[in-house]
Amino acid sequence: MTAFDSLFAHGYRLVSALFLRLLGLIYLIAFISLGTQIQGLAGSRGIMPIAYQLAEFAGHTGIERYFQIPTLFWLNASDAALNITIIAGCAAAVLILLQRWSRPALITAYVLYLSCYHACQPFLHFQWDGLLLEAGFLAIFLTPHSRVVILLFRWLLFKLRFMSGLAKLTYSDPAWSGLTALNTYFEVQPLPNPLSWYAHQLPEWLLRAGTAGTLVVELLVPFMMFLPRPWRFAAAWLTILWQVLIILTSNHNWFNFLTIALCLFLFDDRALQRVLPAGIRSRLDWRTTPPPRSGVASRGALGMLAGLILAVSGVQLWDLATHKGNPDTLLGTLVSYVETFRVANKYHVFPTMTTQRVELEIEGSTDGREWRPYHFKYKPQALDERPQLIIPRQPRLDWQMWFVPLHPKYMPWFESFLYALLENSPTVTALLRDNPFPDEAPRYIRVLAWKYHFTDAEERAATGNWWRREYLGPFQPLPWVFRKPAGETEP
Repeated sequence: MTAFDSLFAHGYRLVSALFLRLLGLIYLIAFISLGTQIQGLAGSRGIMPIAYQLAEFAGHTGIERYFQIPTLFWLNASDAALNITIIAGCAAAVLILLQRWSRPALITAYVLYLSCYHACQPFLHFQWDGLLLEAGFLAIFLTPHSRVVILLFRWLLFKLRFMSGLAKLTYSDPAWSGLTALNTYFEVQPLPNPLSWYAHQLPEWLLRAGTAGTLVVELLVPFMMFLPRPWRFAAAWLTILWQVLIILTSNHNWFNFLTIALCLFLFDDRALQRVLPAGIRSRLDWRTTPPPRSGVASRGALGMLAGLILAVSGVQLWDLATHKGNPDTLLGTLVSYVETFRVANKYHVFPTMTTQRVELEIEGSTDGREWRPYHFKYKPQALDERPQLIIPRQPRLDWQMWFVPLHPKYMPWFESFLYALLENSPTVTALLRDNPFPDEAPRYIRVLAWKYHFTDAEERAATGNWWRREYLGPFQPLPWVFRKPAGETEP
């Protein structure tokens, strides 16, 4: 037996079947979470209506637009089409979960989620969305006997972890090189949970140790994933441990759960048989399925797929290491198209750390004198409100609000959001906790900036507050007051 054969000596029927069940569950969570928000994000009265975006893009492109924005909404971008897509996606996810018509269901789920990915930009352009699509695409070709696909899943996990560590080095952020990233991470992350406050209170030596541990887990442990069984198992357990710690102290939706699911490919059936109850093993398919006969054509296609993914991944790793972008060559063009279909992605989780938390408070008024605040569902606002535990849900608007103070590139969607509030769009205000103007739309909107900090133990005991804040003034990139378009009479 060769060293390569020894990697697959203990079989992957249980591993493959269990992974597909977990993937179906994560697809279901993703579609349900998006379904409660998609009208407010991309519907006809949403923040960034997809029908308008596609019509504008089609005005200055030809047939290449279908490859530049691959989405089924080119056929129909109505509100009904958005809802039907979500329902069909949930149905496909259930079929994957039950392992019924798995291959057509996997194709359907991938195509529908890719369509939503492009329809809801920028709200779905995050690494967990790319990871779900990349894993979902590979799963279309997964059989327990396909060594190439199993190795591609290991490569995906390697990429996810190593790229994140590589970016932390090449972005030269002193928070990582000085081992102080966790000193502020729990406080400044987009949506803290209740344990984030407690983690922020940990002694500095422990936070520095956690920062160093993160670099080790992301930079060194991934290379253990291609070594013999004991090393792979160690890599899997270290990765799982770190994902559990993140789950306990952060609200990162299903991202960490999918990462844990990918760790299954570092184990094998012999390992799973020791921990899975017999009842669960008997319900998993492929236990008695004979190996399919792989023809020359299918082996060749998988080989080409592996070559494509590895080539694109090599360019992406080079980009993360050098920050030179995709090369201006045929290979660079290929990488761009592959990234558009999310078949291979770059991953760089928190390569730089912000050191302060700026929260934007939006207020509306009907007369320009009395102002009423809009309250978001999950992002920090009231000082005495405990951070919420919301995983595996992904609240797209609350999450995206965190980025607005960081870079002007987020201003276009934010201004569209403010204008939707001036129109009192019911699908947009449904994304908020409440609408302070249920009967009459506001005529003015203003945005105030606040710097938020976690309280310490003494202050929380005295006040009951989880947060303290200081006023920074009006949010500078915007006018002091947003007004309704011309035609409205000012008071």
